Amino acid sequence: MEQGLKIATIGGGSSYTPELVEGLINRHDELPVRELWLVDIEAGREKLETVGALAQRMVARAGNPFEVVLTLNREEALKGADFVTTQFRVGLLDARAKDERIPLEHHVIGQETNGPGGLFKGLRTIPVILDIVNDMKRLCPDAWLINFTNPSGMVTEAVLRYGDFKRVVGLCNGPIGIERGIVKTLGVDSSRVYVEFQGLNHMVFARRVFLDGEDVTADVIEKMIASNGGEISLKNIANYAWDPEFFRALGIIPISYLRYYFKTSAMLADGERSLHEEGTRAQVVKRVERELFNLYRDPSLDKKPPQLEERGGAYYSEAACNLINSIYNDKRDVQTVNTRNNYAVADIDPDSAVEVNCVITKQGPIPLTTGELPVAIKGLVQQIKSFERMAAKAAVTGDYQTALLAMTINPLVPSDIEAREILDELFEAHKEHLPQFYRDGKPVWRHSEEGGSNGHQAHGCLRL
Repeated sequence: MEQGLKIATIGGGSSYTPELVEGLINRHDELPVRELWLVDIEAGREKLETVGALAQRMVARAGNPFEVVLTLNREEALKGADFVTTQFRVGLLDARAKDERIPLEHHVIGQETNGPGGLFKGLRTIPVILDIVNDMKRLCPDAWLINFTNPSGMVTEAVLRYGDFKRVVGLCNGPIGIERGIVKTLGVDSSRVYVEFQGLNHMVFARRVFLDGEDVTADVIEKMIASNGGEISLKNIANYAWDPEFFRALGIIPISYLRYYFKTSAMLADGERSLHEEGTRAQVVKRVERELFNLYRDPSLDKKPPQLEERGGAYYSEAACNLINSIYNDKRDVQTVNTRNNYAVADIDPDSAVEVNCVITKQGPIPLTTGELPVAIKGLVQQIKSFERMAAKAAVTGDYQTALLAMTINPLVPSDIEAREILDELFEAHKEHLPQFYRDGKPVWRHSEEGGSNGHQAHGCLRL
């Protein structure tokens, strides 16, 4: 570290990588990166080479402040790294499309981090992230793992509970987007605004907004009602306006993902319409990515193209690079990250991952106490945390019953019957990426008429 930082990015062929490169270039005066290693798997070789070449052109344009190394060898990338960032997708966008399409065919919301889709993205991802953690213990035990891979909260939960590794921070660009939207709504300089965040990843909300130290949350809500909340809407989520009286009664500013739980019927109808008209969100993203990679291949392109914001990754570099910068320089500023709760949220287990404001130090994030969750959303947040914990346990143990529990207790799944049907269909669709769910070479989600591998009845439900 004394001679400069080595950063390894797992999933280096991602279309998001130019965001990261731009962020590191912009901060090079105080963040002395020596090497940025972009690592991917064989299936991502072409994308890695394309994005990597653009990254090298961007760095050259900036005067070559650091070296960009492309590799398919994860061990070489991790060896001696100071920071490891993760932004990979097991099964690529085709797997995401299944996560979205199959639930919708059962008239259940299909989304990559919420509901059944979020469960299966976690089941595929958690074993891989834990493998990376094990490699880090051998090759760079003092490095920080900065995880941007979704579902970020569930992944962070799994590392904290099963990875025996404390130097992990989960990130999402959602809170930055909310805060910027609030600042724009108020029409003031960002230095005058402080937003207190509380909750979980994709289940977070701005509990209080302060302008020059004065609580202006109610004023912000009124301004957002007047503008249909457009200033904080995420590009990848349908922007159905909140009912004004409900919004006032709620008294907090929710991330757009809360629409899946408070506007379930409208969001389901939108998903089913999209499925038949333009395809799932994954199919839309594939088209956006094709356009992006066509741009990236242009040898004259040497900066991040503005079209990247349509991918849904706005503020990625700000979140990741600000965090790395603050840890390295012990800045002790406040950022919103996923970390061990440590009683910051009174209603959540202290060992669980939460998304809250933290003071960022050389020793990592120190979460700021936020007290109890508001009564109106306490049950929902706790239910999602129970879902995350069951999902993480299922991913680690390969236990079918635990996976079924996780699916059934998710609030977007209407019953145990639909849960079992969707679960088995998604298991079959993703079997190549779920090796932990095999016993003696046989998949645990296929059942005989006499009972399944875990003693389940084969079809239908148990009649009492």
